[in-house]
This record gives sequence, structure tokens and C-alpha cells, in this order.
Amino acid sequence: FKPQELANTAWAFTTIGMRAPQLFDAIARESEQRIDSFMPQGLANTAWAFATIGVRAPQLFDAIARESEERIGTFEPQGLANTAWAFAIAGTAHREALVKAVCARAVEIGLPAFSGDERCQLHQFFLGVELEVSPSTELLAPIGLRDVCRQAMADYKPARSSKLHEDVSCELTRMGIAH
Repeated sequence: FKPQELANTAWAFTTIGMRAPQLFDAIARESEQRIDSFMPQGLANTAWAFATIGVRAPQLFDAIARESEERIGTFEPQGLANTAWAFAIAGTAHREALVKAVCARAVEIGLPAFSGDERCQLHQFFLGVELEVSPSTELLAPIGLRDVCRQAMADYKPARSSKLHEDVSCELTRMGIAH
């Protein structure tokens, strides 16, 4: 398989909700070895697929983080937001270099280029960093960037809320975290 085929396979299985542990383990192993050949969208799609389907792959996420940090300047808004969101969902949003790179790229691209959904994804990434590290850490995004993304999340009106969305919202409220 080529890198794009690995990313597409993970994305396709995740999109139809087919959890196939052996397949995802094989994709993770193969992707780790070829990570430097992935295009930014392939990195984003692979991270998104693993985070969405809930397959833990710490070595793969380490490899994606390293590669993303090096090539962050080539990420488009959707790929940047998907990658950041995936790291938050996977519980690995705390990598200092990745956080700084995502923030710098988001500022460079400019918030108007991000859709409402993408701003929500960035907000979830910032929440992940806050929860994993500390609200007072230097890793957090600039206040203006966080505020715009937080407002996008507050304004977000899905067709229907998922149980997970409701549970996360309740837990964040209980913890006193504005979201």
C-alpha cells in the first residue's frame, strides 16, 4: 500500500464505523514506517480516522506529530483542524512543539479561512491542551484565537447532539471549564 491508500483505507473503515482492530494495527505499523511519505491531508486523515474510531496507536500519533510539526506550513485549514482535533481526542494534545506549530499555523492562515466546524475542532484541541497540561501553561493558544474558537463552539448547532457531546459538555461544566 502507498501512504495515500493507507490513509484512505483507515478513513473509509472509520467513516462506515467498522472497527477492525487487526486492520488498524497493520495500518498503524505500516504508516509509522512510511510517515515521511504522507501528504499533509494523509496525515490529517489518518490521525482523524484513528481518533474517531477509538483505536489507540501512540507510536503512530508520535510519528504523525513529528511529521506534522516539520511540515505544518503546508497544512490547509481543514487538515490542520482535523489533525489538532484528533490529537485532543486521542489524549495526546500536549506535545509542546505540535501545540506551538498548530497555533502559529492557525494565526498564519487566519481565522476567517476556518469554517465553524474547523474552529470547533481547534477549540477542542485547546481544551485538550488545557486538560492535559494546565490552564496557565505557555502552551496555550493566544487568547484571541482561543476566544474565537470557543465562541464557534458556543454557537455550534448540530442537527442533534451526540451522547458523547452531551457527556463531555456536562463534564466540562462540572469542572468549571468554559466551553
